[in-house]
Amino acid sequence: MYIIVVTMRRKDTKTEALKEKGALHPHPEAVKDEAFENHEFFDPRDLVQVRYEMLRRHRADARPVTEVASSFGMSRQAFYETEAAFEAHGVAGLLPQKKGPKRAHKCTDEVLDFVEAWRETAAPHEKVDQAVEARFGIRINPRSIDRALIRRKKKRPGKGEE
Repeated sequence: MYIIVVTMRRKDTKTEALKEKGALHPHPEAVKDEAFENHEFFDPRDLVQVRYEMLRRHRADARPVTEVASSFGMSRQAFYETEAAFEAHGVAGLLPQKKGPKRAHKCTDEVLDFVEAWRETAAPHEKVDQAVEARFGIRINPRSIDRALIRRKKKRPGKGEE
């Protein structure tokens, strides 16, 4: 007869909640502040709490920025960005911001193919952004289209040069 012992790992609901909200500190081990090391209340995994305490330590305890930033595992630049966000938006400014698109997501290959073909036949007074909007129903700044075409040519040197 075999006895199988099953142990259930208790879910860390706080970590999961912080991760879901984007407030999970990516490097909690870098926080070396004495409050976070000596008191259970302070949680280095909570990025909002870490940022708030970093600002409080500088303002209330009059500690230098370099010392405070270092003990909270952040750079001076991160300190000043956090301070500006807090002054502009209060505690809500300490929440991590959602990152926007990193590329011209509307300028798909289909759109760029259309623009290249359109430019060969278009009259000089016609506007590329209006043609794209009429064809695809999306608005794109003409300069964004130009930049996307330049990036595309850099990726495919020689294409179209005959």
